[in-house]
Amino acid sequence: MSAATAPTSPNLATQPLITHRPYGIEHPYATSPDQRIPVLPLLGQVTRLGVQAVPSVTHVTCEWARQKADVCMTTSLDLAPAQTSAAAAAALAGGEGHLAEAQTASVGGSGGWSVDSPPMEPGVHYRYRFHAFTGAGAMHDADGDMNGPEQSTDWFDLAPARWTSEQAGKLTGLDQRLVPGSVTWLVSDLGVHRVRFALRLGDGDHVVGFGERFDRVDQRGHRLDAVVFEQYKAQGAHGRTYLPMPFAHVISGTGDSWGIHIRTSRRTWYDVGATDPTQLVVEADLGASSPGCLDVGIYNGNPNRVLTAFLDEVGRAKELPSWVFRLWASGNEWNTQDLVMKRMGSHRDLDIPVGAVVIEAWSDEEGIVIFRDAQYAVNEDGAAHLAADFTYPAEGAWPDPKTMIDELHARGIKVILWQIPLQKTDPELTGQVLADAHAMVHDGHAVLEADGTAYRNRGWWFPQALMPDLSVQRTRDWWVDKRRYLVKDLDVDGFKTDGGEHAWGHDLRYADGRRGDEGNNLFPVHYARAFGDLLRSEGKAPVTFSRAGFTGSQAHGIFWAGDEDSTWEAFSNTITAGLTAASCGIVYWGWDLAGFSGPVPEAELYLRAAAASTFMPIMQYHSEFNHHQRPLRDRTPWYVAETTGDDRVVPVFKRFAELRERLVGYLAEQAEVAVKTDRPLMRPMFFDHVDDSAVWEHPAQFMLGDDLLINPVTRPGADTWDTYLPQGRWVDVWRGTEHVGGRSVTRQVPLDVVPVYCRADQWPIRATIFD
Repeated sequence: MSAATAPTSPNLATQPLITHRPYGIEHPYATSPDQRIPVLPLLGQVTRLGVQAVPSVTHVTCEWARQKADVCMTTSLDLAPAQTSAAAAAALAGGEGHLAEAQTASVGGSGGWSVDSPPMEPGVHYRYRFHAFTGAGAMHDADGDMNGPEQSTDWFDLAPARWTSEQAGKLTGLDQRLVPGSVTWLVSDLGVHRVRFALRLGDGDHVVGFGERFDRVDQRGHRLDAVVFEQYKAQGAHGRTYLPMPFAHVISGTGDSWGIHIRTSRRTWYDVGATDPTQLVVEADLGASSPGCLDVGIYNGNPNRVLTAFLDEVGRAKELPSWVFRLWASGNEWNTQDLVMKRMGSHRDLDIPVGAVVIEAWSDEEGIVIFRDAQYAVNEDGAAHLAADFTYPAEGAWPDPKTMIDELHARGIKVILWQIPLQKTDPELTGQVLADAHAMVHDGHAVLEADGTAYRNRGWWFPQALMPDLSVQRTRDWWVDKRRYLVKDLDVDGFKTDGGEHAWGHDLRYADGRRGDEGNNLFPVHYARAFGDLLRSEGKAPVTFSRAGFTGSQAHGIFWAGDEDSTWEAFSNTITAGLTAASCGIVYWGWDLAGFSGPVPEAELYLRAAAASTFMPIMQYHSEFNHHQRPLRDRTPWYVAETTGDDRVVPVFKRFAELRERLVGYLAEQAEVAVKTDRPLMRPMFFDHVDDSAVWEHPAQFMLGDDLLINPVTRPGADTWDTYLPQGRWVDVWRGTEHVGGRSVTRQVPLDVVPVYCRADQWPIRATIFD
């Protein structure tokens, strides 16, 4: 979405005095100073009209025109400097960290001017434009007569909207749960913008799903939406997620459970009994279509049957090799071959098993294609390089990547390289990254704005970068072929497909024919698919490690819970994220154990998180970039021990890592079961005990596969921990003692113990894991 300006003199063409974008930057949860608020006002509402102005502007007016029938009336509205709330902007960020300041700045800024329009009237069409005046060109001359503006924008049209119960579109797929008279449509002269309807909720119903959710398992009594978004930390506090889905289970203890899937990739909103406890109200964006159309899937049955029906439509996970269940090690500041080998050497020296290393800082954070310091000839046409095209200086950061990878493989360690789906275009850039940026635009591989120019990232991470249009095979091939040598010749085992939340704008243009409103949420699905296809094409398993996704992501690799602080609250919220993601069909999931951001966690938090992660699908530690300042923020167990002064850390962590090695066979077996039966690997208790109301009082407990019940210790200072055991017989895996289910049991929880109970009939074959 380009800012519309109409400069009155050529010398202002490249430096507009004022800009106005009706939709602003289209941050899903914040406004920008240059936009209209609300973008689509209802009849009777006023709308705030904003512009961004350069410092030399001293006055701004809005020429406001109302057209009713054949009569047009024009009014002049004076704008006033807008007050920017630093506190409101800061509230959008997740706290301290290298991206927090950038996230805050993306929605702040000075130079805003605004004015409120008159209330919207029925039968009226509105147009408006803005005029800017500077100190050198004041509004009035010496005689008090009006001077012309220094600059005027284009005209903007505005058609107010209204909600109506008159049928304005087609709503299909609903059943007797639809509340009569609840269907309404948001319409304007431009088309049908949204539809809203309500479904009945029964007493005692629980509503779970909507993708990966950090705030709670049961959303009954709350409001939320489904849009892919990069919330840097504090996702639970803000109620936002990288991985939403317009799908949920409605679990009833009376046997009338069901599920709902809003079959759209556009944004949706949900009022889950918050306004009316008896209703689930759904609102869906329709993209100003005419007529508006929305299809809804209703699935009846227990949670397993509901999930199977959903996955039959959208795709399900593919089985991955067993090595993904070993410990993963990572640190963003491991930015040289020497550092990576030293960290893996410490694992060997301390005899702490490790199965994969994720190398984030291997490239230059510009093109993410070439090892930093590599020497090569630039392919000016943006063509892919071969491995033989590169040489690596002995004094460089990565003197011999192939030998490094071979050595790690010889030690049984797989190698994952970091990626982001953006192409930097900073003016000072040179080399291949600049050639690739030119090729992306020239050869038609970039996501486009509505005016046909290349979209530039409006978010805070890699701002102004180009984004490849991965909606079509042509660009997916072009993008990953540049990285093919990493797999084919260097033998890399997978990719951390980070990011994917960078598409902001309802009117972006994708090569598959979609606009931004329906294509943006699908971008991370295409992204993971592209790298999975690359790995498959070279005979590798499609091991991608993503944080962002949407409906359809189930079929594409592994997911982790994204950026989070090292706090007890974040620990608890992340367990919730894993359970809700699993409820929507995500099989392979993990998190940065004990958080990756902020100071090194205390020993108790680190070891409690390690204990819990031992019994999650993916076990990984990771640390955030901190400008290589001292003290370091590595999350390696030996560095946590050194920083905290707690000599228990290394031996306890080692025991958990060794236990994890013994769990690999069980995890691989149960992942195969999950893929074949749609029973989640990390399984919320309600899946197996739908008519046991007591499981809802213990939302952090879960089943790992069919046989193991896990209850992480998520509170500091705990000496004992209560666990609810459903009906049946259960064995405490640490003591070998048997318990009768249907009640809670309490046990001591020293730092090296997480409550785990095995189904008694399976204990004879599982006991050796815990020897």
